[in-house]
Amino acid sequence: MRALGVDLGTTRIGIAVGEKEFGIVTPRPALKALGKLSLDAETIAAKARDEGVDLVVLGHPLQPDGSPSRLSGVCEKLADLIREKGVTVELQDEAFTSVEAEQQLNRLDLKGSDKRKARDGEAAAKILERYFAAH
Repeated sequence: MRALGVDLGTTRIGIAVGEKEFGIVTPRPALKALGKLSLDAETIAAKARDEGVDLVVLGHPLQPDGSPSRLSGVCEKLADLIREKGVTVELQDEAFTSVEAEQQLNRLDLKGSDKRKARDGEAAAKILERYFAAH
């Protein structure tokens, strides 16, 4: 199975592509968040088609106890909008993926601007890795 991991942000949308059979997940350059969920859904659906994926795995921000966060509803709405474009979507808890990505990038010798550019894709990769591990 080939999947697209997505980490929704207000400025950038982190993405990564993975092949479950091979256990390979590769971050891609972030997409620009357009500020309207319907436009972001179209952008993500188009990227999914371009990448030839079977599934989009969208990060779902939950509280540490598993209850919905303030942004959970936004991600659920985005998932519905992407599904309306004919793309299969599953939600995956994204708790601390951005923190994990930041810690991983801190171990590399990158400038701050390079870290910011890479963080979103790395967080999307973490989301996809979690999904693959759970399924």
